Order: sequence, then C-alpha cells, then structure tokens
Amino acid sequence: MVTKILIAEDGAVSRRLLRRLLDDWGYQVTEVKDGMAALSELQSEDAPSLAILDWMMPGLNGPEVVQRLRNAKPDSYTYVLLLTGKTHKSDILLGLNSGADDYLTKPFDPQELQARLRVGERIIDLQKRLVCALSAAEFRASHDALTGLYNRGTIMSLLEREAARCEREGVALGAILADVDHFKAINDTYGHNTGDEVLHEIAARMRSSLRSYDFLGRYGGEEFLIIAPGCEAKDTLEIAERLRQSVANHPLRIVDVNIKVTVSLGASIASPQENVSALLKRADLALYSAKEDGRNTFKFRPHAQGEAILNTEPVS
Repeated sequence: MVTKILIAEDGAVSRRLLRRLLDDWGYQVTEVKDGMAALSELQSEDAPSLAILDWMMPGLNGPEVVQRLRNAKPDSYTYVLLLTGKTHKSDILLGLNSGADDYLTKPFDPQELQARLRVGERIIDLQKRLVCALSAAEFRASHDALTGLYNRGTIMSLLEREAARCEREGVALGAILADVDHFKAINDTYGHNTGDEVLHEIAARMRSSLRSYDFLGRYGGEEFLIIAPGCEAKDTLEIAERLRQSVANHPLRIVDVNIKVTVSLGASIASPQENVSALLKRADLALYSAKEDGRNTFKFRPHAQGEAILNTEPVS
C-alpha cells in the first residue's frame, strides 16, 4: 500500500525538490503552501500518515500546525518532520515540544531525509498494530467468545445506561429474557460442540431480527438478554414474537443434522425510578411462566402502573 505524505512548504523551489524526491521514492504526495491548508489536510478524513512541514509558513508556522494537530487528538497518528533553517538547540527543542517527531535542518541531505521517513513509516506501522491489538483486547473484554454477542457484564452496563437515558428523555424501555428450550437435551443428544453451534446460530438469528439500536447479549449459559429502547408493552411483545419466530420457524442445520430448536421469552418494561434488578426480576418471572406454559412462547409481566392496562399478568 502506497504511503500518503504531505508537503507543507511555501517556497516553490523547495516544494518542487521535495515533490520530485518523494515521487521517486514511491510516496503518494499532497502539496500545500501554508499552515492553515496543512492543518486542514492533516485533519481530513483520509489524512496522510506522514508530513513534512516547513517551520516558517504563512498563516500558521510548522510548530503551530503540529500543536493544533496534537491537541485535536485525531483517531490516527501522523508522523511529522519539521524542516528548518534554525540550528539553535532552543529552537529545535521548541519544535519538538510542539509535538513534532523529528526535524531536519536546511539544506538537507536527501538520503538523510529518506532514512528519517523510513523511521516514520515504521513508527506509524507499529502504532497501527498497537491500535488493532487494543481494539481486539477491548472486544474480547466486552464480548462473549462463543456467540460474539455482548457478555453479561457489558449487556448489564448497557441496560443501566439505557434505563437512565430513557428515564431522562421520558421514553419507554423494554427488556426481554430469552432461554433455549430443552438445551440440556441437545447437549446430551448431540454433544457439547453441537450445543455450542446451536447457541452461535441462535444468537445470529436473533441479532438479525432486532432493530439496529437494540442490544443483545449473552446473559448466561443458554440465556440471552435483549434491551429494546423506546418500546412500550406492545412494541416489546412484537420484538419478542419476532425473536421466537426467528428460532422456531426453521430447524438449525448443524453438522449435516437438522435440529428443531425453540426459545421461551419473558418481557417487561421499565418502571420510572426503579433499578434494573426489579425490571429483570419481572422479565425472569415472565420467562418462568412461559416455560410453565409449554415453552416456545413469550409472556409479559407489567410493572405496577401497567396492571390497569393489561389486567392480567403474565399475558401472551
């Protein structure tokens, strides 16, 4: 992949010289003539990962460009090399303290410039690898390894967050617990590896039946928690039915075997100024009722304010 590099130099002769060298070395070059244009390029969506900035430029000088860039804290790092005619150590220290990675005094040696840029490329590559490693570590810390869904800790944190947000904004919040029916029998009949595949496929089916702003996590074992922001009772029950159908309507094809699997679901909606434990307890009681009622169904348990509307609890 060709490395993008920015030249910020107001002198036409120096700019042409740099452009010719960088083209010969295989870089994808962008040229600007002043500091404001340089800062704009470095803050763009597809910004160059390397930059050569002249110290003295119209608008903003090189150190000012670097300082503003670093203060903005962009997602990706830019390796910045300052070109300067200044040779005093105090000036060089000022440039580096602004956030520049390296400097080169004019007139510069082309081979030395090339060597400095190669160092910059290695640093950028290491930085990208570090970001990928951190992202992978964060994903592993927040997601269930088997299903790829949010793990229990994360889905509970999301429930707390959404409950607070929905109460603050005056909108409803639905919560649904889903449990795989007769999962022990699946493990006993087909083995635990097949059981794992069943959970993975169920997770994928349920995720595909939810809205983009709903949340789905593995609550524990063969149990899942769904958070449905903005949902009153009727909307929550419609989501529960979609989830049920997504699993029950078609057998799961696991290792050349068709396995008929169903889920039972319990749902409720948040009551104002209650903790999420009370909400989950109602959903769990509704789930227990669905299991008692023959499985492959859903039940709803309203909060106290909803009893006058729904009359009975739980209801299908």
